[in-house]
Amino acid sequence: MTVGLVVVSHSRKIAEGAVELAAQMAPDVKFYAVGGTADGRIGTDLEKTIAAFESGLTEASGDGLVVLADLGSAVMTAESATEFCTEPDKVLLADAPLVEGLVAAAVATQGGALAAAVKAAAESVRFGPDAAFDAAGPPPSQGKGEPAESGEFELINPMGMHARPAAKIAGGLAGMDVEATVNGVDGTSVMELMSLAVGQGGKLKVEAWGKDSSKAVDYVRRLVEEGFGEM
Repeated sequence: MTVGLVVVSHSRKIAEGAVELAAQMAPDVKFYAVGGTADGRIGTDLEKTIAAFESGLTEASGDGLVVLADLGSAVMTAESATEFCTEPDKVLLADAPLVEGLVAAAVATQGGALAAAVKAAAESVRFGPDAAFDAAGPPPSQGKGEPAESGEFELINPMGMHARPAAKIAGGLAGMDVEATVNGVDGTSVMELMSLAVGQGGKLKVEAWGKDSSKAVDYVRRLVEEGFGEM
């Protein structure tokens, strides 16, 4: 992974919980949870935040860090820590909901995205998919005409489309040379896939454009047929 993800919260439990959740979707990503004061109270701590940034810049060496914070003073602490760290140009602060943004950023990172695209993925949760245009290009179907490959598959897993299946689809498609939609939404967006709320017995229609179109459609087909490993 070329990008590390940092969570700055007023609460140690919130920071660690958000990381625990996101790590389920992105097992290879390096996360850094910063929460609470040095003496264990609710609040933020500049020195702890700087230390997390420095650890991330060293251990997740590559394109840098993307940082998400929960409330106003946590944002200010993250901004200050950026100024004091050794490589401030490699630290990007995302303006996004903490949990949803972190999950989206984690999946993008797992798929190999660089820092600017990871930041855009997190912010697309807050501002909609257009927020990712500069980093990731236009929506998959825009100006593409008829898909090169398509398929429709019935969900057999009991819980249908929820966070883990959405992450598996998005993470796999993000690593391919393809632009794909699932029931009309961006196939690389965990949040958009989760918003489909398709239950057991419902269908996913996959449409794909690009070099890996056949591979992408087959990938989703296999996930669905295997019940996303939940059977």
